[in-house]
Amino acid sequence: MHFEFSSRRRKLLRSGMAAAAASWLASPALAQLSSATDSTPIRLRFFAPSGYLSDPARIETGIQRLRTAGFTLDNTQALYRRHQRFAGTDAERIADLQDVATGRAPTPKILLGARGGYGAMRLLPHVDWPSLGSRMREAGTLLLGYSDICAVQLALQAQGRTGSFAGPLLYSEFGSPNPSLFTLQEFIRTVSSSQLRVEVAAPMERHIRLQGTWWGGNLSVLSSLAGSPWLPNVPGGILFLEDVGEQPYRIERMLQTLYLAGVFRQQQAIVFGTFRLSNERDLYDENYDLDTVIHTLRRLTGLPVLTGFPSGHIRDKVTMPLGYPAELQSGAQGYSVRFSGYPGLTASTLNLASLLEAAGDMRTAPASDAPTFDETSN
Repeated sequence: MHFEFSSRRRKLLRSGMAAAAASWLASPALAQLSSATDSTPIRLRFFAPSGYLSDPARIETGIQRLRTAGFTLDNTQALYRRHQRFAGTDAERIADLQDVATGRAPTPKILLGARGGYGAMRLLPHVDWPSLGSRMREAGTLLLGYSDICAVQLALQAQGRTGSFAGPLLYSEFGSPNPSLFTLQEFIRTVSSSQLRVEVAAPMERHIRLQGTWWGGNLSVLSSLAGSPWLPNVPGGILFLEDVGEQPYRIERMLQTLYLAGVFRQQQAIVFGTFRLSNERDLYDENYDLDTVIHTLRRLTGLPVLTGFPSGHIRDKVTMPLGYPAELQSGAQGYSVRFSGYPGLTASTLNLASLLEAAGDMRTAPASDAPTFDETSN
């Protein structure tokens, strides 16, 4: 079985997403989100720990959309910084989070990552994660991001005892000139509710039902933190993994690193998101593909390895909690994951429905045959 989408499957997926989104746009739930009844401002603070943001127009677009949605924005200057390949000097990028940890900056309701790339790892020893986690728990703060932001999320879970969300970034999602309606809808669905259920149609080799902490993120980042105090210790966990632009043997090498470090020994299951392998081939053996890697991982660990979870470096993705309880159950058509116990937003204080206006042309647009990959976030 192959996990790369064919043109036909991609069309079906996108048309299904568009139909579901159109139905949701007309639902009473959305109408409730459109009417703000509380004047209490919700503070959103940007942090930019990784690559710099090269397009000022995308920055301004993202800022305007979030302001229209009702957020009070903080630390916008971080979005315009540049030092070498990074979004500012190490000291500036550390301060994005450390100022919250020390109380120099108010604890926001949302900490939103600017973009991915590389650089967050350099900051980990310099942030007071226990203090940051404590302040976030008290305020019910939602930290959002993916890609290189995963380093921050793992450190926050490992040392701050606080979860986060794999979700949209300022640059690649909120600032996109052509944002995904599905992604924005799923962001709203997750942050405005106390529970989330994600259904995945994927082949299943055996029936499973288990509960545990859902955690993980970008495989490259996880494997680079193996053996460090910033990789969480999660007994009985459900480990989620995704990546982009890696050849199959490199994916296996990173998985072997986690195996040798004893990470898999504590897990109940491993769940794969997307791995973007359409142009990646093993030069020694073209048949050595992701299926081969997954087969090896199952044999090596003896764990259920599930595939197809809609998260990663793709255009259409869910927003999902990390570091919070989850229940995973398989069925005849695939599997479902139910998340709970995570903080959310009081939707009545915002105009979240306004975020969907930028993607409103997808309500009537035909399903595209173009790849759904996000080319700008990493």
